[in-house]
Amino acid sequence: MKEIISVIRINKVNETKKALIDAGIPAFTATGRVMGRGKGQVHYDILNGAAEGHPEAIAQLGGAPRLVAKRILTVVVPDDLCKTAVDVIIKTNQTGKPGDGKIFVTPILETIRVRTGETGRDALN
Repeated sequence: MKEIISVIRINKVNETKKALIDAGIPAFTATGRVMGRGKGQVHYDILNGAAEGHPEAIAQLGGAPRLVAKRILTVVVPDDLCKTAVDVIIKTNQTGKPGDGKIFVTPILETIRVRTGETGRDALN
């Protein structure tokens, strides 16, 4: 089994969830708004506010690295669905612009469904 942790744009969450469901991967966890940054140093909300002339946004534009709002979507899949899940996430989120996100894949040693005690692949279905 693999855990796929993807950091994606907020506006891509619903599209990504639908794409995963359509690919036969209906179970996932979405983490609320998280803040982070890659190599870029832009907080788009502040930049947009500054462009619109809001004084509080303009005041926040300084030399410090800015954080951008993102979402984290976590999926645990059997090994044979890992490539499918990663491909779906990439296809749905890739715009070709900075900020498309990151995907991390890690091994899962065991999965247990609390309600039934099922383990392994049975706990995922």
